[in-house]
Amino acid sequence: MRMRALAVVIGMLVASYGVTSGSAHAASSLYEAENATVFHGTVDRDHLGYTGTGFVNTANEVGAYVEFSVSAPAAGGFALALRHANGTGAGRAGTVSVNGTVISAPAFAATTDWNTWAVTRIPVTLRAGTNAIRVTGTTAGGLPNLDSLTVSDPRSTDWADALVDSTMQRYTPATVGGWSYPVALYLMGQYQVAQHTADPARRAALIAYIKAWADRFVDASGHIGITFNSLDSMMPGQVMIALYRETGEAKYGLAAKQIHDRLLPGAGYPTTSDGGFWHANSADRANQLWSDGTFMADPFMAQYGRYIGDSAQSYDIAAKQLVVYASHLQQANGLLKHAYDASKAATWSDPNSGLSSEYWCRAVGWYGVAATEILDLIPADHPLRAQLTATVRDLVRGIAAYQDPASGRWFQVVDKGSSAGNWTETSCSAMFTLTADAAIKRGYVPAATYQATVDAGKRGELDRISLHSDGLTYLTSISVGTNVGDYAYYTARSRATNDFHGLGAFLYFFEQVNG
Repeated sequence: MRMRALAVVIGMLVASYGVTSGSAHAASSLYEAENATVFHGTVDRDHLGYTGTGFVNTANEVGAYVEFSVSAPAAGGFALALRHANGTGAGRAGTVSVNGTVISAPAFAATTDWNTWAVTRIPVTLRAGTNAIRVTGTTAGGLPNLDSLTVSDPRSTDWADALVDSTMQRYTPATVGGWSYPVALYLMGQYQVAQHTADPARRAALIAYIKAWADRFVDASGHIGITFNSLDSMMPGQVMIALYRETGEAKYGLAAKQIHDRLLPGAGYPTTSDGGFWHANSADRANQLWSDGTFMADPFMAQYGRYIGDSAQSYDIAAKQLVVYASHLQQANGLLKHAYDASKAATWSDPNSGLSSEYWCRAVGWYGVAATEILDLIPADHPLRAQLTATVRDLVRGIAAYQDPASGRWFQVVDKGSSAGNWTETSCSAMFTLTADAAIKRGYVPAATYQATVDAGKRGELDRISLHSDGLTYLTSISVGTNVGDYAYYTARSRATNDFHGLGAFLYFFEQVNG
């Protein structure tokens, strides 16, 4: 059991009796809804998964409420976590007030059913002593079923859980997005959260969400109606492998096989003369290797080898691609250029080297995440292991050299932090911190040299996420999807909030550094 999961269990056992640790920023306290003041509602036990002795089912009316009496040892900022279920299929909005002042109006989005519990987290300021926290229904449907309220130091927030809860409230499996790598990246981050949770019911709910998304694309025979003519289109195959591992259903394994077989020698997917997969089988991507592409296809192949079959060939393909790409893209400073055109025909390619001009941060990050994962998956005696380990070692050296000392993050164009218009980007900062942390923990690089890089990166990344009064998380300054370009192009890219590139990268990062 992970330490954070153990802490949750201990906290539930102790704090369910209203016990709070000795300082305002020390621990969490759990208050069961059935012990609160209830106006127009009942304590019920006819659904599964509640804590304590029951949950509160308010009347279907505007104004029904549950009021908790919360003790704070000192005035200060806290985070509220309301655990609720809403099986109606529609939101049941409400308000949250502290000592008579409304501070939030959460939507309380629908959950899969009444046995599936979600958490809405809200930042608050409490006074020393007793505080009245009231949750009131504002629609004719009343409130969702309320199980408990946890009050904690916001610095102890499990940001991976909070981000997943927020995203699942914002989107259903039908509205989260189509077959694309940014959505699949997020879902694979959610899968990592599911793997690490100690609560079986929560784990099942997270997997069910992923499965509902996948079932939009995979028929009963395991067929996906996509041509797979780009590496980007193959990355969601990781979701198929994850579901095959979880369910054992043949259709997910067969769906993954469809993508796997597309990349086998002789299957027709084009490569450069030295065997590197083109970024896409299209005129504008012909002969091109993008650092991004290593994450889109290579971890999928290694995962296929580990969890489905054809292991020796799949491992060899994944490792070879990393080596071929690095042979063209990795430079003496350890970083990788964004792209290489073997034909030197692209407008962005250098006529002599075929390389693009810049080190775009997320492209470099994709390679780091792919390489560290594939080293975890391939056998210890794989003939390319030493070469891949050296590549990661050089990459971490480059990552550390270009970290922004002020923020702990990394710049959109990595090596030009002092140039006009450059800015620190969230998704690559997550990936760089993950890569350095994984390299330390696997023994590829020394902690004495690089732990400070990880620590600063973690602080910088966490500075980019926050809870808002609507009860949801917001992750800021994420570069939107990006092609190959010059300095002005990269720095002019839009800086999005809650873009899936950033959400997924954040989950990967958080699960790695806290694992």
